[in-house]
Amino acid sequence: MQVQFNSDSSVMGTENVAERIEVAVREKLARFESKLTRIEIHVRDENGAKHGADDKACTIEARISGGKPIGVTGKSDTVDGAARKAANTLAQRLERHLGKADKHKHDPKPEKVM
Repeated sequence: MQVQFNSDSSVMGTENVAERIEVAVREKLARFESKLTRIEIHVRDENGAKHGADDKACTIEARISGGKPIGVTGKSDTVDGAARKAANTLAQRLERHLGKADKHKHDPKPEKVM
């Protein structure tokens, strides 16, 4: 699974923010790794130099093998908090989406014998 990290310049104030977030997202989505081709993480500060509640946002898009991508956004006071919220939401959506796909895969019904 390939991970791509994107951010605006106002978010990169702390050391290893990209590495920290990538590790956290990989850990949260590890059980889906075989079914995902790529994860794109986008973090941004929605109001720049001004401070405010929930002004950091993290959007994560998961590319599913042979399927449509799923994207979610989390917001928080911190970049790490926003990434955590987005990763949790994405894990729930993937569980629902991939769980349904697995649920509908079954052996064909046996032929009726008369």
